Amino acid sequence: MKTITVIIERSKDLYWAYAENVEGIYGGGETVDEVKQSIIKAIALLKEHNTSEYIPSILKGDYQLAYKFDTESFLKHYKGILTNSAISRLSGINPTLIQHYASGLKKPRKAQIEKLENAIHAFGRELLEVKF
Repeated sequence: MKTITVIIERSKDLYWAYAENVEGIYGGGETVDEVKQSIIKAIALLKEHNTSEYIPSILKGDYQLAYKFDTESFLKHYKGILTNSAISRLSGINPTLIQHYASGLKKPRKAQIEKLENAIHAFGRELLEVKF
């Protein structure tokens, strides 16, 4: 199955997104959920209003959407679910530094981004193993 990578970023007022690997797919909204719906609608409109020759080949078969956040947008979106302290505990990164990333005061280096991503993925895998 092909993957369309959607980059989600936050401006001062809104979230906005674009497909990294498919031209012409853009979306926006006040929340990440609105952005995701906007992207789905943009894909539907692109397919509906173009002839087959102008529809990107990736959209002609089965595909999935993968969402990629910049660090600041991720931390802001999940703020009510994952506190800076929790992310610090998971990643080993100082909570003050996490706050600086969340506020946009500082941009993380590549190594810090990888550390955050690995910690979040490990936490996600752990949650998938939970049974009640």
